[in-house]
Amino acid sequence: MRVGIFVLAAQFPGQGQGEALHRAVRSADVAEASGLDAVWLAEHHFVPYGVCPSAVTLAALLLGRTRRIGVGTAVSVLPNVHPVALGEQTALLHLTSGGRFTLGVGRGGPWVDLEVFGSGLEAYESGFPESLDLLMRWLRDPHVGADGERFAFRDVPVVPRPDESLDGPGSPPVVVACTSPASVRLAAERGLPMLLGMHCGDEEKAEAVALWRKSALAAGRSPDEVASAAHVSAGVVQIADARRDAAEALTKAMPGWLRQGLGAHVTVDGRARRMRDPHEYTELLCGLHPVGPPALCADRLAATAERTGITRFALLAEGSGDLAATEENVRRLGSEVLPLLP
Repeated sequence: MRVGIFVLAAQFPGQGQGEALHRAVRSADVAEASGLDAVWLAEHHFVPYGVCPSAVTLAALLLGRTRRIGVGTAVSVLPNVHPVALGEQTALLHLTSGGRFTLGVGRGGPWVDLEVFGSGLEAYESGFPESLDLLMRWLRDPHVGADGERFAFRDVPVVPRPDESLDGPGSPPVVVACTSPASVRLAAERGLPMLLGMHCGDEEKAEAVALWRKSALAAGRSPDEVASAAHVSAGVVQIADARRDAAEALTKAMPGWLRQGLGAHVTVDGRARRMRDPHEYTELLCGLHPVGPPALCADRLAATAERTGITRFALLAEGSGDLAATEENVRRLGSEVLPLLP
């Protein structure tokens, strides 16, 4: 099992944006020192839910600060950027880090981002497959041209080539955030592993994995490729000697952050949107994920792996909103939970 942390750079009520980013960077430093597998970085625009607007930029910083740990985006919002620009950044990070970078991409939402960046609502509603395919061609082919509905340009050389590393790590790994059967099938047809969100329980994630496998095989993917797909399960972790104390740390802090952060989202077309009840959502997360003593947390991760077949985890450790408590949470994840896992 491969356990990493999921970093949102969340701005809790009363905190500054610099404080949230400092906690994000420190979490990555502690994660590497604690023996964790990876740091996964979220990307958001114009909302305090997460104050990192460029996951690839923060990934570059963290790759430069660390030496061993993997760094991935969870996710880079593909409709907001040109796929070639993101492909060039991915190749650069892949080559200069010795293969420690993983690109996660997703559709994002129907937010005002689409207006600000000029991509338009169509990029979200129908343009994701074209963008994803162009991105993947850039990461795999020596020359790329395009003649699509959104992107059209002459054939150009790929520089730098992602597969031309001195130590030969191959092409950079890519995962796709999947939130619907359509996105699961899209990822499966292209042989790309899924990133499944922390709002999903084991049953829902197991259903997504089953659909992915069925769709991948139907698209002609080999059984070996399907069996080895390294999907990622996002979740929450909070460690304390008693489960009640761990849950209390989250239920005291997270609802205020969720209310402030999720409530700041603005749709690009004025469509109505329903926000989850922050208290109910926090309680749901506490019930779904490893929240409690180390042995309970290890059992919960092992159970998820057994039920879903997913053995890679990206766990939100900053749910208390406090820097010292977050660092201690990450340390305990590495020193007290990891040794109990297969």
